[in-house]
Amino acid sequence: MNRQEKPPDENLTELLDFVLLGFADMPHLRWFLFGLFLVIYIIILMSNGTIFLITKMDPALQSPMYFFLANFSFSEICFVSATLPRMLMNLGTQRRRISLVACATRLCFGLIFRVAECLLLAVMSYDRYVAICNPLNYPLVMNHRVCIQLVTGSWTVGIPFLIEYTYQTFSLPFCGSNQIDHFFCDIFPILKLACGDTFVNEMLVYTVAVLFVMVPFLLILGSYSKIISIILKLPSVTSQAKAFSTCSSHLMVVVLFFGSAIITYLRPNTRHSDGTDKVLSLFYTILMPKFNPMIYSLRNKEVIIALRKLLCK
Repeated sequence: MNRQEKPPDENLTELLDFVLLGFADMPHLRWFLFGLFLVIYIIILMSNGTIFLITKMDPALQSPMYFFLANFSFSEICFVSATLPRMLMNLGTQRRRISLVACATRLCFGLIFRVAECLLLAVMSYDRYVAICNPLNYPLVMNHRVCIQLVTGSWTVGIPFLIEYTYQTFSLPFCGSNQIDHFFCDIFPILKLACGDTFVNEMLVYTVAVLFVMVPFLLILGSYSKIISIILKLPSVTSQAKAFSTCSSHLMVVVLFFGSAIITYLRPNTRHSDGTDKVLSLFYTILMPKFNPMIYSLRNKEVIIALRKLLCK
């Protein structure tokens, strides 16, 4: 990663705010982008909010799978709300300055919500594993108390690590330019502005990514390898298709979510270019939360039936 050399102490000026450049190089598209992202934000809120609502209201969706899905949809809303409103404000007002404290807060909450999503996806894969591989004991294993514990752990287990990481990042000396060539406060664009050696902080990024991205992803792969082996042993094609339909939507979300996360945060330093980071961030931050409700609703008959009931009221 490119980093600035630390200047002599007498020339070191402490930065109190940053400037988010975002789409500053495309002023002619300002209002088009503002309208586009506003529509996307509204769609994300409405679609994820609808899934959250129907999983709470519809009696047919009162199972652990939909309890976890409701929490996942809620985490999507939280993550997008920590990112998109600021982007919209920057586009609408052209006031791109953000204080160091606000930047640190956005980064910390964004990481907390993303880690929660990673862990919730792992919990959802475990739920499918128990339902398909151990169906007789499913009600006993996935009882209400266990579900609450799994969700609580998913939301809270990463908080101490991420608060400490955010503190370590913003304790670095920042000097020279205060312009972040990004849409929001993200890890690598911020580290590029730090003076001196950021090797330890970069290693912390990869440590957090391995713990909260790769480990859940490997657990999901293990669960699905067992699920697929069990499904293939079922006697008929019809029963195989029925079993696979209960987890196909989750599997699609896992591939898109973890694929984009791994490409975004686990690439070598030499491959972190500003343009590529921006494109990946747009996909990971905006498009993924938009696609997920579509995947779950279009590929799940129970969700479709619940949506029809809600619309007919």
